[in-house]
Amino acid sequence: MSYQFLTVERRGAVEYVTLNRPDVRNAFNEDVIADLTAWARQAHQDSSLRVVVFAGAGKVFSAGADAAWMAKMADYSRDDNVRDARVAAEMFLAINTVPAIVIGRIHGAALGGGSGLAAVCDIVVSDTDAIFGFTETKLGILPAMISPYVLQKIGASAARELFLTGMRFDAHKARAIGLVHEVVALADLDRAVDRYVTEALGAAPTAVARAKALIPNVLGKMPAEVIDITADAIATQRVSPEGQEGLKAFLGKRTPSWTPTP
Repeated sequence: MSYQFLTVERRGAVEYVTLNRPDVRNAFNEDVIADLTAWARQAHQDSSLRVVVFAGAGKVFSAGADAAWMAKMADYSRDDNVRDARVAAEMFLAINTVPAIVIGRIHGAALGGGSGLAAVCDIVVSDTDAIFGFTETKLGILPAMISPYVLQKIGASAARELFLTGMRFDAHKARAIGLVHEVVALADLDRAVDRYVTEALGAAPTAVARAKALIPNVLGKMPAEVIDITADAIATQRVSPEGQEGLKAFLGKRTPSWTPTP
């Protein structure tokens, strides 16, 4: 499938997806959103896809919303704005629920929707000098569509500080609040991503997909409320072909079938 503002490279079970509007710092507009939504919907149907790496071309990951796109919004009616917002919200939902492991490779800056895209990645690796920010309130708007995913990552306290002020923050703070998982020098960024890719490929694909789906079903609930959900989840996986293969591989002291040969 071809895209206007994405480049997609497939290496075995791993797909490298790069935002490709470097002239405008990989800013989001309706075309980028359409590309990302189309990619995510296809990814949902690809049972051979196990790992995704999101990156940005040029000097930054993504600077957020495109200025020209925002200028057009100035003339939108409220109904137009609702329709536009729902399209973006559906994009974030589609990416967030991709059953593969999604890794964000962040360099330079991830602002507004760029930080939102980081929030829907399962694992985020950032360069030391990257800058983050939920900067919408500085523009008189708010980080609405990304809020469910960001809150799951950073919690209400950090969101109050960062959503309300729109302040920018560095990679170390992003790691401290849970938006980022590892911070490395820019020269080491690809090596760090590769380590996560290797780890991800050692995990059983159906176990990954089911574990990813399990998290929102138990998040924020009391243990007693989710006994049926968790018991059903582990029982289903234990009797699945991968569950059986994993057990046999462990008992036989061998590598399971889903792990790539070095």
